[in-house]
Amino acid sequence: MTASVWHKFWLWFWNPRVWLPPNYEWEHLVPNEKVQYAVWTDVWTYPLLMALVAIPLRFLVFNKLVYSHIALAVGLKDVKARPVVPNETLEQLFLRHKANPPESSLRSCSEKLGWSERKVERWIRQRTAMTRINKFTKFMECAWQCNYYTFIFIYGLYVMSGKPWMWDINHCWYNYPEHSVDNDVWWYYMISLSFYWSMTLTHFFEVKRKDFWQMFFHHLVTIALITFSWTCNLTRIGTLVLIVHDCADIPLQLSKMSIYSGHKAFCDAVFAIFTVLWIITRVGIYPVWIVYSTAVEAPTIVPMFPAYYIFNSLLCCLLVLHVYWTYLILRIVTTTFTKGNVEDNRSSSDPSNHSGTVSDDKKQD
Repeated sequence: MTASVWHKFWLWFWNPRVWLPPNYEWEHLVPNEKVQYAVWTDVWTYPLLMALVAIPLRFLVFNKLVYSHIALAVGLKDVKARPVVPNETLEQLFLRHKANPPESSLRSCSEKLGWSERKVERWIRQRTAMTRINKFTKFMECAWQCNYYTFIFIYGLYVMSGKPWMWDINHCWYNYPEHSVDNDVWWYYMISLSFYWSMTLTHFFEVKRKDFWQMFFHHLVTIALITFSWTCNLTRIGTLVLIVHDCADIPLQLSKMSIYSGHKAFCDAVFAIFTVLWIITRVGIYPVWIVYSTAVEAPTIVPMFPAYYIFNSLLCCLLVLHVYWTYLILRIVTTTFTKGNVEDNRSSSDPSNHSGTVSDDKKQD
């Protein structure tokens, strides 16, 4: 019975009238000698396995053997907050209200424990300090992302330099869906998707910012876009989305590393480069070139189908996130001109960073 229900659901979910252009069945997209189609199971196996390898590689190898030494070399220290004396009553108070418990709760705990309110407040401050992530750890997080984006952007340029759709976007639609997936494109997809899976799996353990949930949503949208484009063999437009989103992240991570290590002048210069690249790629090239092609040009070349509209909707969701982060970036630029240093508009959610750091106001795409 269960097997029968599952089989019916499977057939309903993978209905070719939803996922494929008219007159195409899944049997038509089986790799053969003429066309090496995308195999949909690849995106649900290789990237997850690669992500599970990348996570320990990052924390146990690169952080310990590379990034920590670089952080020490630029003057950072791995200072840990002094642990508090365990107290169940105050722990419950902290879990409910974090760093700002109401006066009535402080007074109630003070009376219950026989402590002064000042002593209770001191315990809360010390407990709050234990949740903060120091600049040493933040520096290593940014170093990992900087290394990844530098590698993947260079690799993306190598992959895309010889592809006709890099120079004429309409090649993304000509003869669709009969597009072969070359080996270099296969690796480009698998590496990119594995990175976003690793970022999603570790998201709740990273530096928590004001746009915590927006970033989490961004990771999910990015994974959905990559998976959708692969499943529907829209890999050509998918590679364009990837390469447009990778380049601005390199100076972003460099500027954050610079501010954490105290090199504010260098940070300001790199952040200016990031701002220009971001505006050009995320709110310029992306909507004007890519989204315009998928929404306006593609329907004149390719018969539309339901999954394509879902794919386009995800592209638009990504654009909305870009607009939101552009607003935050422009706030940082305004603050830089008025106060003379780059600050993180999201830092209020990160108690360890009241002095200001460069924003992730991005994406990560």
